Amino acid sequence: MSDILKVTAVIPAAGSGRRMQKNISKQFLRIGSKPILFYTLRQFEICRLVDEVILVVAADDLAYAEQEIVERYDLKKVHKIISGGGERQDSVYAGLTAIADKPDLVIIHDGVRPFVSVDLIERGIGLGAEHGAVVAAVPLTSTIKRVKNGMVAETVDRSELWDIQTPQTFKYDLILSAYEQAHADGFKATDDAMMVERLGKSVSVLQGDKQNIKITTEEDLEFAKLLLDR
Repeated sequence: MSDILKVTAVIPAAGSGRRMQKNISKQFLRIGSKPILFYTLRQFEICRLVDEVILVVAADDLAYAEQEIVERYDLKKVHKIISGGGERQDSVYAGLTAIADKPDLVIIHDGVRPFVSVDLIERGIGLGAEHGAVVAAVPLTSTIKRVKNGMVAETVDRSELWDIQTPQTFKYDLILSAYEQAHADGFKATDDAMMVERLGKSVSVLQGDKQNIKITTEEDLEFAKLLLDR
């Protein structure tokens, strides 16, 4: 597939450590002996189907990311490190517009999801090439209730509810068009697929992995350390 398709990964990693009350951006916190962001980027580095990576970080972190992540760990697929915006959506849009040579597919993956498997990345590429838009997700297993004014309003049927993850994989023209339209309209989305959906396009769902966690809190960080030890 890599001989036919050009695949670029955009990794937004411009978040802060506010929720953890840290003085370092959360993607640079360590699990084991290395930063979270290293583990994330390594998976794309070793994935044979990914050709290049665009890393998006906060402006203040550009030098650190280049010296302490990309150069220190010899991550050769990271072709650009650029500064992001105030929101994740702004950072991804910056990453998309920074791509120099038009790829066939773009993978968008959160920099603080370090346990993404190469298998999940490759399955997303395969389905993305076929359908044009695909998100990784896991079905909800907990009972879900809608609450209003502190009281249960209803119990929601969970059979059609999925917890959406990244990677999310798209044909380049489709996701760029979706982001441009959202930017023009001032539309804010909670994930990349929402912008494709509002264009009336279908998005396929790929079975994800419960260990593909997003590290946003101190509890997530402790769980990540346990996963790494395991």
